[in-house]
Amino acid sequence: PSLASPHPAATSILKRQKQLRRKNVRFDQVTVYYFARRQGFTSVPSQGGSSLGMAQRHNSVRRYTLCEFAQEQEVNHREILREHLKEEKLHAKKMKLTKNGTVESEEADGLTLEDVSDDDIDVENVEVDDYFFLQPLPTKRRRALLRASGVHRIDAEEKQELRAIRLSREECGCDCRLYCDPEACACSQAGIKCQ
Repeated sequence: PSLASPHPAATSILKRQKQLRRKNVRFDQVTVYYFARRQGFTSVPSQGGSSLGMAQRHNSVRRYTLCEFAQEQEVNHREILREHLKEEKLHAKKMKLTKNGTVESEEADGLTLEDVSDDDIDVENVEVDDYFFLQPLPTKRRRALLRASGVHRIDAEEKQELRAIRLSREECGCDCRLYCDPEACACSQAGIKCQ
């Protein structure tokens, strides 16, 4: 009697799965769409003032290889880091002149980012990849960015709308204690489970 397999050409299901896992998706290009900055109406910044948004359509497109894109990101991140370190240095100078904000100083009030020299900051010794870049922008900075992008008239009504949204987020749920009275419960009246 022969001990040969009745289906010698059949392959194992396990081997077939291993072969499928070896296939990888590879990317060789990054496409970046650039949009003009506009007043937002789509986000709620943690501080007052206008939100930042972008135009409906992109105004340019650029394609990079993965290596070029990584280099571009490195340059952009270093520039953001340089600006942030300059702002920190400016704040430190103002605090020193005002004795940690306890004394008024005309000199401190007159200081700007122009008064901070690039020699005063050390970007090279900071690890760019470890730095967090999505940081909140103060109200004045957002307004300046909008103006620099050609937004001449900033809609003041958005400021009030954003304030109302922030306040509404502070009060969440209903006033029920121990048991829920559906007729008095704001959650129940809104059609959601009692919070």
